[in-house]
Amino acid sequence: MLTKFSSSRFLGMVFAFLQKFKQQRIRTFSLLFAVGLGLTLAVSACSPSASNNSGTTQTTSPSPVASGTTIRIGYQKTSTVLYALKARGELEKAFAASGSSVTWSEFPAGPPLLEALNAGSIDFGYTGESPPIFAQAGGVPLVYVAYDPWSPRAEAILVPKDSPIKSVAELKGKKIAFVKGSNANYLLLKALEKAGVQYSDIQRVTLTPADARAVFERKNVDAWAIWDPYLAAAEAATGARTLADATGLAPNRGYYLAAKSFVDSKPDALKIVLEQVKKVSNWAKNNHSEVAKFLSPALGIDVPVLEIAEKRRDYDVLPLTEEVITKQQEVADTFYKIKLLPKEIKVKEVVWQGKVNNS
Repeated sequence: MLTKFSSSRFLGMVFAFLQKFKQQRIRTFSLLFAVGLGLTLAVSACSPSASNNSGTTQTTSPSPVASGTTIRIGYQKTSTVLYALKARGELEKAFAASGSSVTWSEFPAGPPLLEALNAGSIDFGYTGESPPIFAQAGGVPLVYVAYDPWSPRAEAILVPKDSPIKSVAELKGKKIAFVKGSNANYLLLKALEKAGVQYSDIQRVTLTPADARAVFERKNVDAWAIWDPYLAAAEAATGARTLADATGLAPNRGYYLAAKSFVDSKPDALKIVLEQVKKVSNWAKNNHSEVAKFLSPALGIDVPVLEIAEKRRDYDVLPLTEEVITKQQEVADTFYKIKLLPKEIKVKEVVWQGKVNNS
């Protein structure tokens, strides 16, 4: 018994040392990453994919959640489910029995969240459909682990209420605001394509949602491609008219993503995370008014406006099917076609082969 106790104590000391070393290494790398990301993406556009990004085959032996493990979650306030999961504290409770902990890092958008995943400072997060495409092209070792259906009605191309523009075809030669490389950018591409208008035939004004809202209200642009809840807020405040939403044009899905190292080494922890995400997702799906009240203080948007946004979106945590992967590949191919994506990618190479609990 003494030998067994001594060995366990020794292993515990080694584990604690390695954890401390790993945390220090991550902090150092994160500082360097902020400077080096642009160069990394530029080089990756001309280089083959890194070997650790070629698939999701496990490279280390999976094991149960180890005591002392820290699960690091990246979230955005507009990512309703993860933001609510943080507020409710359910994930911490789920890991408490194993002596593990959870840390949360807030990000303003999907791209910087995935930069943090690349730096090794978070394990899990959620973004719209476009950021992971660009991250994969840049060599970020990410894995799609589930998707959220969101809704094609939750994004649209808006024009001012008194605009003479009545169809997407009339956008030819006009100024259109949108976030470059976003879901709304993809919607705009598909809407123009359907209307027979070349992407090169519009005046592209790439702005953040806040800046785009300002120029839209001043009528310095003719149209604005945007998503909820900014979409609902603009409609309520300005009476903006929807020229086209994403119905029949773009899937407008969200994706739960994890670091490949986390998927490979801590599959049990990943499953616990997804189980808790699923529970909160089910709550959000069935409580639109409560979700609106919860989000209003954080987003600075009135409850009635958020209720409109909530009623036209959906929630769920679903496994990636062949159909979903194919649609996501179409998004990637479209961005590559217009040279916005630096190189071709294969989405299926970074899709998790595990199972999402749909109970």
